[in-house]
Amino acid sequence: MGRRFLLGIPSFLLLSGTLSAQDLDSLVERGRELFNADIGCWVCHSETGEGLVGPSLHFGPTPVDIFDQLESNPIMGVIVSEMNPSDDDLVAISMYIRTLAGLPLDSGFPQEWLAALATVKANQAEELEFAKTPRDLQVEAIETFASVQETWTRRAKEGSLTSHYQTQVVATWDPGEPKFEPQPGKTYFYENVGTTSSPSVLFDGYQPPESNQIVVGDAETQEIIASYMLPLNLRAVVHTSMMSPDGRYAYIIGARPGGDIDTTTNLSTSATFLKIDALTLQPVKQLSIGGRLHHGQVFRDYVMIDYFARDPDGLAIALLDPETDEIVSGVKDVDMGGYVYTAWTDKDYEYIYALMEPAGYAPGRGTGMVSAINMYQGRLMAARPFWVAKIDPDTWTVLQEYPIPGYRPNWLIIDSAKEYMYVVNSMSNATKINVETGEVVWTNGTGIGPYGASLNSDETELWIADKGEAAHHLGRTITVMDTESGHATETLYGAYKVDHVLLSPNGKEMWATSNGEGRIFVYDAETKELIKIIDMPGNGDAHGLIWVHYDEEGESRTVRDQGNFHGSINPADGLILDY
Repeated sequence: MGRRFLLGIPSFLLLSGTLSAQDLDSLVERGRELFNADIGCWVCHSETGEGLVGPSLHFGPTPVDIFDQLESNPIMGVIVSEMNPSDDDLVAISMYIRTLAGLPLDSGFPQEWLAALATVKANQAEELEFAKTPRDLQVEAIETFASVQETWTRRAKEGSLTSHYQTQVVATWDPGEPKFEPQPGKTYFYENVGTTSSPSVLFDGYQPPESNQIVVGDAETQEIIASYMLPLNLRAVVHTSMMSPDGRYAYIIGARPGGDIDTTTNLSTSATFLKIDALTLQPVKQLSIGGRLHHGQVFRDYVMIDYFARDPDGLAIALLDPETDEIVSGVKDVDMGGYVYTAWTDKDYEYIYALMEPAGYAPGRGTGMVSAINMYQGRLMAARPFWVAKIDPDTWTVLQEYPIPGYRPNWLIIDSAKEYMYVVNSMSNATKINVETGEVVWTNGTGIGPYGASLNSDETELWIADKGEAAHHLGRTITVMDTESGHATETLYGAYKVDHVLLSPNGKEMWATSNGEGRIFVYDAETKELIKIIDMPGNGDAHGLIWVHYDEEGESRTVRDQGNFHGSINPADGLILDY
């Protein structure tokens, strides 16, 4: 709904002393239109003035109060640039706010307020000029993002970048007995649980689980129905899980090659890859895939893997065939011109979009995180640009590169029309980019250190998990942004170290995983109400969330993972699973 203001109040009415009842009504109406403009007060203070991301206005701010904020509060800069309200406008806004607060109106207010504004402005100090050092001039000369776009030079090599890696089977096991019996027509969620959560932020004496676990629950009741703890000799620092397209197998990180278990949170070393039976929840195969799994998702008939640590001959992104357990193709960092952090795709699996990091801030894979940490801690003033690489998955040719505002992108979403991408990065901002042109439509602030994100079912909102990435990982909010304007509309409070947030296959819920508390927080996607908290066994760290549906014949398929919706399910297209 458009919020353009249409009315104008001539200054002579405001200066005429006592206003008539009709003039007073017109003034209030003018204030209403300004308050509810596209870029107006309602964005931060709510349509009722009760406060949203900004404070309540029900105390009845005067034009002088509002002017002071416009002059001194950087967050109000967008109001200055987009609305640039006159003194008359400020009077009108103040009058309208008083109606929201139920405060009395006085026809003498306009004249009093204009006089007070004139006094304040007459006593404003002149802008002072200070000497600039050579260092100051150097800082001012740091390039803007606009210049990055204008001078961008391709990082990736030209042509096909296809590489291969030969997987090796480390061990195989009998799957054992089923831990639950799936019912036809039902949907189940899968989660992996690790050993490095920190509920000690909430209570003392917490002891984490001894080993990793696979957890399955009923998507409708949101209750856990089965779990399995891996043998200690297979323990690893668990990051995420993924499923095969048919929902028969889950995959998580296993122990380091050679059998060494992970006892720290060090992700810079290689690890094995465990294939898990989806019904018994027990491993059936241990593989060496050339590095340590970071994220994974369904991609066509394969699973797409990106890595934390790579072996010397390992890949940055790989496609693994779940039938043969072989890597069919992939690409290496050196050919991409930087380190791949994560990889994503559109709903039709047409292209792969890789989040790219410049090298040089630390040895190996941690370079992007190190630069972001140093930025947050004030040890680094600027970093080289990060970017997105668009890849043809059939030839592994880089078709396009998109420089990204800010530093260290973590998450990427392609909308259902494949027109825009939404990129979330550690330096607390999110960006909307035109996929065809690379134009940055908007970029705006989020909560501290955001990580995972999801669009709601009609793609009008972007939900962002404010994890605290690169900033001590103690974020505990979710920022909801309007996808059209890019402005935050709500901040939701939840779990510490909230990590991934995913729209459920029924299109009605947002599920957010907490690494810190070992929980899943379920929100009503429309009302924003927290409707369920699901505790993981032993409150082990939750990371990675997948839904598997069984049809009326009992055949399973993966319908949702961190990458996208699958199996003819997509709430944005009206294709939902009605539990």
